[in-house]
Amino acid sequence: MEKGEAGRRLTQVIIPTLNEEQGIGLTIAELRSHLNEARILVVDGRSSDRTVEVAKNTGADILFQDGLGKGDAIAKAIECADLAVDYVVFTDADYTYPAETLPSMVQILEENPRVGMVLGNRFNRYLSQSEALHSVYHFGNRLIAFTHNLLNGVLLKDPLTGLRVIRAEILRDWVVKSKSFDVEVELNHLVERKGFGIVEVPIKYRQRVGQKKLKIADGATIFKRIMLETTY
Repeated sequence: MEKGEAGRRLTQVIIPTLNEEQGIGLTIAELRSHLNEARILVVDGRSSDRTVEVAKNTGADILFQDGLGKGDAIAKAIECADLAVDYVVFTDADYTYPAETLPSMVQILEENPRVGMVLGNRFNRYLSQSEALHSVYHFGNRLIAFTHNLLNGVLLKDPLTGLRVIRAEILRDWVVKSKSFDVEVELNHLVERKGFGIVEVPIKYRQRVGQKKLKIADGATIFKRIMLETTY
């Protein structure tokens, strides 16, 4: 497997975007300060603002997805990205997820070969210090987590978190079925079916920069994905 100079591990960062010109520059700058050897790939869903321009100015690679939705963007990335790396980071473009946690998340994978993915858990001791998770979405996330754990047996406190570090080998033959925000549920089960464990670490979660994309109605799509994954 390819490594950088002096055996450094190589990491690919994947960031889906749609009209994120306010947050994408901050997100990429912070990523570079903590993962300075990482490759950064932005997958854009035909933004109507300056998202692509700002991302290009940071030196990120750009892909344009064929359809719509976060799952479609990740499918495009898996299809086109060079996955001859050790680890893949998934994060959002709205500056909510702290990149400072990523080196320690990578370290967990380095030290534990049976762990396939490390997640940033938003529901922890930091949550009371922040209003970043609106009460309606907080309740919805907790309900989804309960259903996810009950039906699928993948026991996670925050199964929908957008901050993830995963072994690239798990992704190389992944044919993504999800089109929307249900992609996190599908990814959780992919890791589990491959025989790897999942570890959650507490993270601070910031107020997003820009407009929120997730809608309450997306919950139905996520619940449907949970049900579909029980058949595999």
